[in-house]
Amino acid sequence: MLSWLPGFAARDVAIDLGTANTLVYVQGRGIVLSEPSVVAMDTISGEVLAVGSEAKRMIGRTPARISAVRPLRHGVITDFEVTEAMLRYFLRRSDQPRFGRPRLIMCVPSGVTEVEMRAVVDASRAAGARGVQLIEEPLAAAIGAGLDIAEPRGRMVVDVGGGTTEVAVISLGQIVVSESLRIGGYELDDAVSAHLRQAHGLAIGAQTAEDIKIELGSASSVAGDGALEVRGRHLGSGLPKSVVLGASEIHEALADGLEAIMSAIKETLERTPPELAADLTRTGIVLAGGGVLLDGFAGRVEQETGMPARLADSPLTCVATGSGMALEEFDAMAGGHRSIGRPKRHRQL
Repeated sequence: MLSWLPGFAARDVAIDLGTANTLVYVQGRGIVLSEPSVVAMDTISGEVLAVGSEAKRMIGRTPARISAVRPLRHGVITDFEVTEAMLRYFLRRSDQPRFGRPRLIMCVPSGVTEVEMRAVVDASRAAGARGVQLIEEPLAAAIGAGLDIAEPRGRMVVDVGGGTTEVAVISLGQIVVSESLRIGGYELDDAVSAHLRQAHGLAIGAQTAEDIKIELGSASSVAGDGALEVRGRHLGSGLPKSVVLGASEIHEALADGLEAIMSAIKETLERTPPELAADLTRTGIVLAGGGVLLDGFAGRVEQETGMPARLADSPLTCVATGSGMALEEFDAMAGGHRSIGRPKRHRQL
């Protein structure tokens, strides 16, 4: 096959296929691509018009026959064909040889079902991969954060992404206990939008909701005193309107989602074996994913758990980096090596 000839060999690739963004790690090069997980399509012909950043700019601004969609929801595939097209685009952008077929490591939430895992593998193979292995996101985040997960010592990771929150305690290279919550950054954005509709009768777009969350949102019990003027469409008159929002009301809008995340962290701790729980009082909690960048998030975790919490050195990229580092163990994963991630029965797909 051409992929085995000199000059045609494809480099192994790891992909953090997220609800919000997709990051591509090429072996020997590091992260080469980070783009939104968005595809713009012609709804009549089915033609893919744009992928990634270009497609994201079209959200809410397209004519009727063009649809800008996110083919993943809560970290799992909801549209197989669109995901395949997106993966094919990202692999092509990763500067692979024209006829090369790379091996892939794909990140998946710890709570995915067998059917959802099969969808990831099938979409990856359809996009051009010659081999696919899966790694759970908390495990990849721990590796990317520089934790020595091979030790017989408890390590805890909280990864808050766009569509899911992953909480896991890891020891001896395996996830001992975990919680996968289908709440992430998008649900917090939706909460902001819902608040604007209910309290002010104002409709806003997804990007505006995210901007408000970043500007005024806080996970701490004491919200700041900031304010922001927001423009949108009044639901009653249909005309443009602006309102001034305070930080306290946005904190209240985010309260339910944040409380669910904190509850998942505490429930995971409650199910942790005593010996590992004792380790965690020393090693603390490592926070990864874009959601943990919300103002006051680390402090809220410390307050709720009584344990030290710190951000990973690069919260947005540590999952992709960790899955890329796992490429060195691709053959071991294919052989069912139990210190890499899921047991063999989950990875031979």
